[in-house]
Amino acid sequence: MGLAARLAGFVLAVCLITSTAATVSSASTIGGDLSVRALSTRANLVSGGDVLLRVQVPRLVEPVQVTVTAGGRDVTSAFTRSGNAMTGLVTDLPVGTTMVTAKADRGRLTANLAVTNHPITGPVLSGPHQRPFLCSTTEFRVPVVGAPLIGPLDEDCSAATRVDYVYRSTAGHYRALPDPTARPADLARTTNSEGRTVNYVVRIETGTVNRGVYELALLHDPVVDPAPGPLARPAGWNERLIFSYGGGCRAGYHQGAGTVTFPPPGGQLPAVPSPLTDAWLSRGYAVAVSSLAVLNTTCNDVIATETTMMLKERFAERYGVPRHTIGYGPSGGSMIQQLTAQNYPGVLDGLLPSESFPDTLVQLTSTSDCALLLRAFAAATEPWTTAQRTAVAGWGSPDHCADPFSGDWGRAFLATTVTEPTWSGCAVDVPVSLVYDPVTNPDGARCTYQDNAVNIYGRDPATGFARRPLDNTGVQYGLDAFNAGTISAEQFVELNERAGGYDQDGNLMAARTAGSVEAVTTAYRTGRVNSGANLDSVPIVDFRTYLDDRPDPHDIVRGDTMRARLLATNGSAANHVMLTTSPSTAGAGRPSAVGIEALLLLDQWLSAVSADQSADPLAVKVARNRPAAAVDACYTTAGTRVTDQAQCRQLYPRHENPRLAAGEPLTNDVLMCARKPLAAADYVQPLTADQLQRLETVFPGGVCDYDQPGVGQQPLAGTWLRY
Repeated sequence: MGLAARLAGFVLAVCLITSTAATVSSASTIGGDLSVRALSTRANLVSGGDVLLRVQVPRLVEPVQVTVTAGGRDVTSAFTRSGNAMTGLVTDLPVGTTMVTAKADRGRLTANLAVTNHPITGPVLSGPHQRPFLCSTTEFRVPVVGAPLIGPLDEDCSAATRVDYVYRSTAGHYRALPDPTARPADLARTTNSEGRTVNYVVRIETGTVNRGVYELALLHDPVVDPAPGPLARPAGWNERLIFSYGGGCRAGYHQGAGTVTFPPPGGQLPAVPSPLTDAWLSRGYAVAVSSLAVLNTTCNDVIATETTMMLKERFAERYGVPRHTIGYGPSGGSMIQQLTAQNYPGVLDGLLPSESFPDTLVQLTSTSDCALLLRAFAAATEPWTTAQRTAVAGWGSPDHCADPFSGDWGRAFLATTVTEPTWSGCAVDVPVSLVYDPVTNPDGARCTYQDNAVNIYGRDPATGFARRPLDNTGVQYGLDAFNAGTISAEQFVELNERAGGYDQDGNLMAARTAGSVEAVTTAYRTGRVNSGANLDSVPIVDFRTYLDDRPDPHDIVRGDTMRARLLATNGSAANHVMLTTSPSTAGAGRPSAVGIEALLLLDQWLSAVSADQSADPLAVKVARNRPAAAVDACYTTAGTRVTDQAQCRQLYPRHENPRLAAGEPLTNDVLMCARKPLAAADYVQPLTADQLQRLETVFPGGVCDYDQPGVGQQPLAGTWLRY
């Protein structure tokens, strides 16, 4: 069957969202147009029954001459006029589409906006809810306060919303404030980034949105400030919102509050990052977190983006529309930020990725090679030195693949059974009775990357499982090391003979892994591979603690890969800055200090872009308004800032991964390579006729041709896709 015919069999349901706004007016004689627009979210992506709207009023029209209805219901009283605009929170919207109509000048001017409301439990973008889905609301505790949520109230794990207050003490600790009007003797004061000094009292709102547990935190002193509202902003808030994302990568099937072990028997990762970050709150930033904006809860970036969009809407309707929203998060949190900015532009205005990866899919692909290489090394008849193994794997540390955290992480792609000795794929709080087993529970939850995102990839009709975008059929492991003379011809041949692949349940097998062409094509066209598209309109300050010298997957080359993709797609990386330090750096180069430097630099950048009132495209404004200090830099262990990149590369050497070490370009974005016939002339070192024949047996369809685009590699099908 040809590729076109196979693609025609997609069960993927993707559609492009467009605005449903329709404005009709004729106001030139009275000073301008009448229009209605949504402020808190896109008009067709409203959730929870509320939407913040703005009615632009002609200059010479009096407020008493304007009426607003929603589905025929008069909601004019919800609006407050300021200048030529009226802003109001329209509530009690039914699920579905409601027509909002503004009329002025005795009905001679009319403007309409179709508003489509979705349940607060979702979904809005991500498609049918995953089942089974385990609630953990009863396990959640509000930070510092320790109070539990009341829930679950329904099968979607909803909980009653609650508000708590804490304060920062003069000793530098957060403490509960049961009586928000009380003023403890040790209450600290703080001055925000706008120069306003206020009592350091923090309001924490906790509840559920899109089935995830969320928290919103910001400075709010109920003694001085009015009750929060979209037009009543607390004096301490600097009108910026930081959305903090969590790392890791696990299949879902649960709400994710509390902590999870990652990977067993490794350390603990919080399912929800704390919203109480002093470096942010003390400067006036508001903070948003959610358990479903953590890839270790559910390794599905569309769900994380959807949760971001819905929670950002809720924040805007409760506290006001932020001047800009900043994404923050290490590791898996960096993946969410960059994929959100590519695929759903406008949700995040600026990015602060840390220990970054461009996307989830390519990271899992390269780490999934570890088990294959370890098996090949262990079974080799030729002896291998540590240096040779390191050259083939590409990582900076020779122990990278052997480390459970690094080497097993890629198996999130693959492992599905509870009998897997080191990795079951599922979070530890998913009961064994619910987990897939090919013999005892063939209909159980398959805890793989692709099954967790089955709404995106669709199902293989032959197996009923999600299509898998993993392939190594043409990959020549150790190619660069062989051509450089680091390993022998026999080592190179035997390595590729013994590498093998994975079966559909993640078990090692002798044959190479043949990926699904449909899945690979879907990954590109829906943006699961981050090409850098649309990212030129978003300032990115990528800061990293250098970990290449230890068995850790957060290698520095990932930042270089993102830079290479931006250049390949946009012809420029003027929006991208990289800062690097080490765990032992002192002074201004401490990792925490570099994180604050990155935030303040990004805020300065975003403020300059907002002040640019030219008609130029946003990408042009981002490049033009880049601050002078926004340059690639690194820090010596003494804390000295260095901008000489040659010196930085000496301080922090770059390494690779198994795919880069197999000849893939720095963009590292090929899921399934185009192939070419194996030819002796393509190798720098000689191979015998027997060795060539053995390689042809390993690669009957040919070897990777990285001079060609990958199979199915193509631009995005569009932004704001729904599944």
